[in-house]
Amino acid sequence: MRIHKEGKGILTKLLAVILVVDAVVGWCCYASYPTFVVGFCIFSLLVFLFFLNFFRNPNRVYEGDSTGLVMAPADGTVVVIEPTVEGEYLKDERIQVSIFMSVFNVHANWYPVNGKILYYTHNDGLFWKANLPKSSTENERSTVVVETVNETKVLFRQVAGALARRIVTYAKVGDECHINQQMGFIKFGSRVDIFLPKDAEILVNLKQKVVGNQTVIAKLNTK
Repeated sequence: MRIHKEGKGILTKLLAVILVVDAVVGWCCYASYPTFVVGFCIFSLLVFLFFLNFFRNPNRVYEGDSTGLVMAPADGTVVVIEPTVEGEYLKDERIQVSIFMSVFNVHANWYPVNGKILYYTHNDGLFWKANLPKSSTENERSTVVVETVNETKVLFRQVAGALARRIVTYAKVGDECHINQQMGFIKFGSRVDIFLPKDAEILVNLKQKVVGNQTVIAKLNTK
């Protein structure tokens, strides 16, 4: 299993703490409570395996023609498909598609389109549950806007959830970005919102499970 770079430091520290705690518990309790010590060590192992699984980093490559496609930027479940007004940067009517990530999903995020990064900002905020609509505007979040070769602007937003406490975004204004390239990582439960042009063809349904950088969620009008 490949481990994401955002998790290596956390996993190293966690393993060190677990080993020390297990050693102390074993030293103090094994003679009197051997069953408890064994159970405690098994529990510690399961905790470590949970975090190890959370920070997994699958090698995903979309090998088809990505021209005009919008890929799922994250693993998870589609929880929103609706018209809305994007008021931060685009300030026009859009179709919003939102993907909710549980703690069991891969939490690496990919760029959903090819193009040039026009805008990036990070906003501190609250930590409402990520499946609530107000989380998109009130929670901690990072917003990125990419302009495609056809001058179509796509905005996507990483949103922290009730458990998430850190959003990592690699975007830099002026850089070129591509499908198959990771844009960041959100630590623990969270969501990603994508704001698409009104004439985009949406190819997913509500409650559909999607796979980051593998599921095509929409096609842009390239005419």
